[in-house]
Amino acid sequence: MQGPAVFIDAEIDVQAQELRQFLKGLGAEISEEKSTKGIEDDLHKIIGVCDVCFKDNTHSPEEIDAVLNSIVSIIVSIPLERGENLILSFCDKMTKAKEPSLARVCLQSLWRLFSNLEVTSPLRYHVYYHLVQVAKQVNQVKEVFTGVEQLKAQFAQCPPSNEQMQKLYRLLHEVLKDTNSELASKVMIELLGTYTADNASYAREDAMKCIVTALADPNTFLLDPLLSLKPVRFLEGELIHDLLSVFVSEKLPSYLEFYKNHKEFVNSQGLNHEQNIKKMRLLSFMQLAESNSEMSFKQLQDELQINEEEVEPFIIEVLKTKLVRARMDQRARKVHISSTMHRTFGRPQWQQLRDLLLSWKSNLTLVQENINTVSAAQLELAQRQ
Repeated sequence: MQGPAVFIDAEIDVQAQELRQFLKGLGAEISEEKSTKGIEDDLHKIIGVCDVCFKDNTHSPEEIDAVLNSIVSIIVSIPLERGENLILSFCDKMTKAKEPSLARVCLQSLWRLFSNLEVTSPLRYHVYYHLVQVAKQVNQVKEVFTGVEQLKAQFAQCPPSNEQMQKLYRLLHEVLKDTNSELASKVMIELLGTYTADNASYAREDAMKCIVTALADPNTFLLDPLLSLKPVRFLEGELIHDLLSVFVSEKLPSYLEFYKNHKEFVNSQGLNHEQNIKKMRLLSFMQLAESNSEMSFKQLQDELQINEEEVEPFIIEVLKTKLVRARMDQRARKVHISSTMHRTFGRPQWQQLRDLLLSWKSNLTLVQENINTVSAAQLELAQRQ
């Protein structure tokens, strides 16, 4: 995400004067003469009016990019301890462009600034925060954020404060929730993980958003880990926690009963009832598959409250999720389960895993013993011959 370089070979004070003249020509309230107070005052005044570029229709986005690139080249030449206010002011101006083509130019300029700041600079956080805001305007968030691990790596040499990361995670969740609900859920879970037992009670709103995002995400089915998050624990006894518990371990009838009693609450959270039913059917099937290696179509009709003609399409949808490995026997009107992802993974699941591993170990020991017996017999036979 790089743009053309302009004025880079010129002296900084020459760049500043050319910028003053250009902006003045666009109608900005700025003098064409250099400041007697030095380059920082020049830059302060230039940044203060640079958004006049976004109101001009006579210059192309490429020309505006060249102007902003020149401003960036001066900013990065200013010592860190004196450049904070300049950078914050410039970042704020970059969020003002309304025209998409100019907003993309601003995105390039912010990325250029972010990339040219020292990796140890705490100002990179502020630039990145505004970078995400502008990326949202032009539907380019995926260009600046691909995941939590990538985000942490970018700030590894100068980690932002806990409060700053919380603010950034909230912004990322906001810009992702409508286009990438799965990634938005991961961001929100990461946000809740920044709270401790001492301040978890202050995370009520974040915790509720996290739960709602996870429930609404059509690709999130393992919800049990949310219950262990400290901020979520503080919601115990409230309707949102009760609803989460239904999705974690109950079946479809429990959800339908909850919705019957708390319809207004579910709707007020922005959750879609029909989508909830679809998800609960999938979760209910997973739970049935844990204890049934074979199920009849009739059993599925009853358990999932679907019509006979809906059974086969439903099973196909389940298989597409890869949550369950199964084979459908249309003639016998049954489905044979090979394996399924567990909705919860507590002590019973660990015990089941332990028993399975012990069984494998026992079988391998038996195989080894048989191999040794056969080998001994073959050796004895060879010696006799």
